[in-house]
Formats: sequence, C-alpha cells, structure tokens
Amino acid sequence: MDGAHDTKKICFSKAELTEAKRQIDSTLHKLRQTVKTFESKGSPERYKSQITLAKRRIEAFEIANYFIEREI
Repeated sequence: MDGAHDTKKICFSKAELTEAKRQIDSTLHKLRQTVKTFESKGSPERYKSQITLAKRRIEAFEIANYFIEREI
C-alpha cells in the first residue's frame, strides 16, 4: 500500500505541533519578505517564477498552519 492511501493515524504532542507552527510562522515571515523584495525590484517581471513559487509555498504553509491550529 502506498503512503497516499495509508490510513494509519499519526499522533503528535501539543509541544511538537506548537514547535512545528513556530517554524512554519518563521518560514512564512521569510517568504513574505522575499515576495516583497522581488516585487519591489525595478523589473519584478524578471522574478515572476520566484514570486510565483514563494506565493505557492506561502499558501501551502498557511494550509498546514490551519490544520496544526485545529489540532492544538
């Protein structure tokens, strides 16, 4: 059975979830600063792929944070 269909539940402690959220929040801050930096450059279209990647990562981390917050 591949991992995508594995139904085994994994449990994390509140401390582990809190630390994961702290790390995600730190990464989100850095990613948001990265987007601001690229967008403020003289020709942000040059950095379109980097901006898109950073925004997609921000969205993914925000989703992860949402589920961590629900578990805490």
